Amino acid sequence: MAHGGSCPCGSGDVYAACCEPLHDGARLAATAEELMRSRYSAFAKGLVDYLFTTWHPRTRPSDVTLDDEVTWTGLVISDVVAGGETDDRGEVEFTARYLRAGQPGAMDERSRFDRRVGRWFYVGRV
Repeated sequence: MAHGGSCPCGSGDVYAACCEPLHDGARLAATAEELMRSRYSAFAKGLVDYLFTTWHPRTRPSDVTLDDEVTWTGLVISDVVAGGETDDRGEVEFTARYLRAGQPGAMDERSRFDRRVGRWFYVGRV
């Protein structure tokens, strides 16, 4: 596996076999964790349209903007509650690491995901 082709989500898979099919609309996330990982990759790659369409309509902002000064450098999933292929709700706790103006930082969050009509959506922080 070429390092340049690895998926930003940290799965260890190449991007083309991991988050890219979700970003391209070739398939939907099967689990809350898969959607969480694909959203992290979308932040890392600047894919605002994907972030907007995977945000629950009830909680998403009218506009999604990214901070150009932030470079996302790694994702660690620390806990997953439900959010499987037969669930309608799930939670994913994670740490997302980044650099801003050359300074390392980390964002810890427990996120809630809901499935509507067979599709997972990010709802917000728990």
